[in-house]
Amino acid sequence: MGAPELLVIGVGNTYRRDDGAGPAAARRLCEAAGAAASLCEATGEGTALIEAWAGAGTVVLIDAVSSGAPPGSIRRIDAGATAVPSEWFRGSTHAFGVAEAIELARTLGRLPDRLIVLGIEGARFDAGIGLSPEVAAAVEAAAQMGLAELTDRLGGGRGAAEGSAPNAARRRGRAAGG
Repeated sequence: MGAPELLVIGVGNTYRRDDGAGPAAARRLCEAAGAAASLCEATGEGTALIEAWAGAGTVVLIDAVSSGAPPGSIRRIDAGATAVPSEWFRGSTHAFGVAEAIELARTLGRLPDRLIVLGIEGARFDAGIGLSPEVAAAVEAAAQMGLAELTDRLGGGRGAAEGSAPNAARRRGRAAGG
């Protein structure tokens, strides 16, 4: 099986409260997109991310961030055109994470054709399960923003037929590392 044209990567750790926002929003986005998009859940380890998006045409990467904005705010960056601020990911447990992976991939010529990063501002990153209320509310909004990105790539049409079930062949699982 070749690389998917449309890939959604949810980065995060569901056992660190709001850090689970990326995988939650990515799953929701893929449910909405149906067979049009493939899902990859990742821990955020940089080299694993570069491998995960290898060969994909359009990637929407969703992760929790800590930029100082109000919890639940959503930041969008076209990573092909603009550097992703590494300080957004200061809560990451990886020394080589999302921002560093994007910049290394840019240097090596290994960015996908289109890479959109959606950052959901988190409030709590301590050990535990469950998103804070503001972040939980932002998950659906981030999924809708990601769906709009995918729909734009598909030429303005809906990414999947109405009522279609998610693709059973979708890539799933944790990217290596972490």
